[in-house]
Amino acid sequence: MKSKVNENQQLEWNKFEEHRKVWNKEVVNAKEADELQVSVSSVLREHIEPGGQVIPHYHSVAELIHITIGKVELLREDGWHKYEQGDTFLIPKGVVHSVRNVSPEISEQLSIFLPVDETNVGNVFFDTVLVEEKESIVHE
Repeated sequence: MKSKVNENQQLEWNKFEEHRKVWNKEVVNAKEADELQVSVSSVLREHIEPGGQVIPHYHSVAELIHITIGKVELLREDGWHKYEQGDTFLIPKGVVHSVRNVSPEISEQLSIFLPVDETNVGNVFFDTVLVEEKESIVHE
């Protein structure tokens, strides 16, 4: 398997019709995740225009949402809460949630949809193996 790059300019913005003023680019799709042998349903780069909102909903998967630009409000079990760039939401499967842009400029987020495996026995931090620089360069 070789490395692959999904270049931003080649990814199209798609309007989320069911939400208000929300657009997305699919950074990694399920087929690409299968090729990498990882369990990810989708990875989306999303932007929400001022006054826009991802309407309340829930998923059959868990979702990790990382705010990369702007200020938003997140609907959680106990109401709306304000957050900003750098904050990350961890949404379990089946939990109703919503994100709305509360700033005068576009907000952006990275949403990662993770299948839930009821038999998961636990995760561990990944290993990294360093190689000599000359070995890391591939010559064709």
